[in-house]
Amino acid sequence: MSVKYVYKFSEGDASMRNLLGGKGSNLAEMTKLGLPIPQGFIITTEACALYNSTGKVLAESIKKEIDENIVHLEKISGKKFGDSANPLLVSVRSGARASMPGMMDTVLNLGLNDDAVEGLAALSGNPKFAYDSYRRFIMMFSDVVIGVAKHKFERVLDDFKVKRGVKTDIDLSADDFKEIVATFKRIYKEDQGKDFPSDAKEQLYEAISAVFRSWDNPRAFVYRRMNDIPYEWGTAVNVQSMVFGNLGETSGTGVVFSRDVATGENVIYGEYMVNAQGEDVVAGIRTPKAFAELKSEPTLPGIYDEFVAYAKKLEKHYKDVQDMEITIENGKLYFLQTRNAKRTAHAALKIAVDLVNEGLITHKEALTKVDAKQLDQLLHPTFDPAALKSAKPIGKALPASPGAAAGKVYFNAEDAETAASAGERVILVRLETSPEDIVGMAVSQGILTVRGGMTSHAAVVARGMGRCCVSGCEAIKMNEAQKQFELGGKIYKEGDYISLDGSTGNIYGEDIPTTKATISGSFSEFMSWADEVRTLKVRTNADTPKDARAAIEFGAEGIGLTRTEHMFFEEDRIPKMRKMILSDTVEERKAALDELLPYQKADFVGIYEAMGERPVTIRLLDPPLHEFLPNTDAEFEGLAKDMGKSVEELKVKSKALHELNPMMGHRGCRLAVSYPEIAEMQTRAILEAAIEVKKAKGFDVIPEIMIPLVGDIKELRYVKDIIDQTAKTVFEAAGSSLKYHVGTMIEIPRAALTADKIAKDAEFFSFGTNDLTQMAYGLSRDDAGRILKDYIDKNIYEGDPTAKLDQEGVGELMKIAVEKGRQTRPDIKLGICGEHGGDPSSIEFCHNIGLNYVSCSPYRVPIARLAAAQAAIRSLEGKK
Repeated sequence: MSVKYVYKFSEGDASMRNLLGGKGSNLAEMTKLGLPIPQGFIITTEACALYNSTGKVLAESIKKEIDENIVHLEKISGKKFGDSANPLLVSVRSGARASMPGMMDTVLNLGLNDDAVEGLAALSGNPKFAYDSYRRFIMMFSDVVIGVAKHKFERVLDDFKVKRGVKTDIDLSADDFKEIVATFKRIYKEDQGKDFPSDAKEQLYEAISAVFRSWDNPRAFVYRRMNDIPYEWGTAVNVQSMVFGNLGETSGTGVVFSRDVATGENVIYGEYMVNAQGEDVVAGIRTPKAFAELKSEPTLPGIYDEFVAYAKKLEKHYKDVQDMEITIENGKLYFLQTRNAKRTAHAALKIAVDLVNEGLITHKEALTKVDAKQLDQLLHPTFDPAALKSAKPIGKALPASPGAAAGKVYFNAEDAETAASAGERVILVRLETSPEDIVGMAVSQGILTVRGGMTSHAAVVARGMGRCCVSGCEAIKMNEAQKQFELGGKIYKEGDYISLDGSTGNIYGEDIPTTKATISGSFSEFMSWADEVRTLKVRTNADTPKDARAAIEFGAEGIGLTRTEHMFFEEDRIPKMRKMILSDTVEERKAALDELLPYQKADFVGIYEAMGERPVTIRLLDPPLHEFLPNTDAEFEGLAKDMGKSVEELKVKSKALHELNPMMGHRGCRLAVSYPEIAEMQTRAILEAAIEVKKAKGFDVIPEIMIPLVGDIKELRYVKDIIDQTAKTVFEAAGSSLKYHVGTMIEIPRAALTADKIAKDAEFFSFGTNDLTQMAYGLSRDDAGRILKDYIDKNIYEGDPTAKLDQEGVGELMKIAVEKGRQTRPDIKLGICGEHGGDPSSIEFCHNIGLNYVSCSPYRVPIARLAAAQAAIRSLEGKK
């Protein structure tokens, strides 16, 4: 049986979205609903896949189906394609299954040539309209289909308006448009070396091919990557009979929403223009009118009320806010498309709650109406929209942590802290960040790095702090010594203003005003519905009481990861940490650790008090020790004096600690194997703090001690024995005991493959997918940016594989670990604490493989709560 590649609008419906695309399936559905739709047909997404797989050639079998459908259109319209007396004209538009507004290409008025334009002029009695339509078609076809630069045509049009002393296109005469058409055709021939195509079928085949090609254009590529739209989906093409809004004062065009998509208010919202085509509204050539004014438009009586009735019908049918494109031709209303409207996060929440209150949808349906990622808009500052309109980016990199930030450039943590304490807004610019930059990052509005990917240190820490971060901008030429960098052809020095958009990756060379994040009244009610539905628990990654309290406000149910290393970089602690690392004997090391113990214990007391009786997972020291070492001569001199050693001696030892590949070096549980006294001190601090809080507050704290970077059961057992022996000593000394659990991070592939053995001693697994992804790919997250650009440009990867969970590879390792772990220990607790714990698609995967919880940065907790609910809903729907 042959594959059908072309469907009439009357042959489809909304259920065929994957095949017909969003626009096509909605046109088919509206046809079934009896709305006034200019008829047409859809070339399917499967045709796009065939086109892409056969050398970008439109198959003869598809052309045959197209021809048959053109004949059908001729029959129902009474017009003829390419005819000089009564020409059938069509529009050719893209239509992927996921809405991609403005990302792909459109051609209007197709079918016109020198003969057909005369027929159109005679039929309409309006030569100006006919030649206006023809010049639009030549310009659009030349630009979109052939690739002749659009500005060549725009310049001609602008010159004509100046010559005639008019401001807008509609003020030009029919003769003007005739002359413009002749000039446009001449431009085409000069550029292409041949005449503008006059055969209507040739025009149509070329336009359809161009729409298929537009799936590969740069803006579509970027949009897909930002919205997780797979390349293999492809786009459909919609061929639709033309209706004309530029026939005169009884015609017009508009783009209208069934509710206000900025505020969520239940009012019709949009714009229209009299005597115009749809492109005019979008292009800003003329100023459109607010749609409410259509009520009193003298030449278009009754159209407003007719539209509102249809809009409400569509909203009720689709159970969502609709974004509609309309044309009015000689007083008759037509719908050219409808789709579920894009909206702000504030509007999305309000609309979802209102639709429930209006009885249109259920709580579960409401939860699917809000994109979980959109909640970021509610939790972070954004740029003032009016100010952003005139701002032009000087560069673009990875959107590592959302929000907007503007401030003065500083190049190290110390200078950033000084400037912030003086009241300055600070942007910290670094080649890459390290743990010692924590204080500078904390006082900054935003962080910009030259190196690093979406899961680099800067990205992970910035997300945890709720700071805006743009990472991996390798176009920057950095000069740290002179405290300046070059980007976009300009040099920016310390104290100069820049602005960062952590949601898009855009960098601006100016101070753009920001607006504070606000949570609307609908937020709490909406999120309570999510909590009723989800089965995954949501914890947070928090290293301080402040982070913990913020996470609780956002709905966190515990801590899935406390990174103890960040606690050692405080000004009063780092010298003691360095003393411990550079000690010569165990006794010296233990003495230094005794100095650190009160600080570490106080940290844990604060976190326990903030969390109450919620679970808290604390990871033992993970990074390689060289990250804590002195960097300057002054730091070495101060430490040498304190330790009674020479500077040279400390520098030699410090150099010996540096590794060629620290990510896979002396870190994690390996530190506890080499220096058991570190694990002893940390265990003491964890348990003594829990006992203290239990006595002081009455909280029944059950600490979860997590051993990092385990690859072998013997490693785990060795460190667990240290923890258990230390616990026994602590409990004896305190005259009191409490429950605690010991588990491990699964972040080495070998640990996943041998999880049945590791589960004999581990009471819980937490998947550290940042490192697990790096090791599975053999790709350092800090170097990923410079490598991945080529991979993405060449379609090897569709996006940064570290930005969301790789379900095929890393996910398979997780499935193996889950299955094997539960075979050994059926009640083992399973979670994820990598940054993927806040990514919606990754959260759905975690739900599907049966994890107990996800853990993410505090500002991603609401996203995780909603994504977990959406995963539960989809899972239930899939089982029906």
